[in-house]
Amino acid sequence: MAYQIYEANANEEEIIIAGIEGGGLHLAKKISRQLRSITTAKITLCRLMMDKKNPLKSGVTTTLKEHDYINKSVVLVDDVLNSGTTLIYGVHHFLNTPLKQLKTAVLVNRNHKKYPVKADYKGISLSTSLHEHIQVDFQTNNDSVSLA
Repeated sequence: MAYQIYEANANEEEIIIAGIEGGGLHLAKKISRQLRSITTAKITLCRLMMDKKNPLKSGVTTTLKEHDYINKSVVLVDDVLNSGTTLIYGVHHFLNTPLKQLKTAVLVNRNHKKYPVKADYKGISLSTSLHEHIQVDFQTNNDSVSLA
């Protein structure tokens, strides 16, 4: 995924990697480390915070100020794209700011979207039932994804 992001941003001086708190932030850190090893562009990691059960009420905040990502390339990262709720509210947060581009990256795309949001970069797509659950565990040198 990092190489795909690099190819789409080969001419950028800075790439903002915005990880949604939780599994998305863990994945964003891994992508950022890999990008730093393959590009001379400045890679800025940003944490995006929201109440995933009620994002409309809680709002979305980031560790960067708006002026830090104006006219920059932003990649919003989450671990699992299920209904699309978390990703759509994350995307919405950045839409009030002029950006060069906004892309999304997920480790697992479950294909159960109720919002018109897609993953531009994905590790794997799984067609699962609504009753199944994807568990992503980020452990030092032992990451895993399992279906329950």
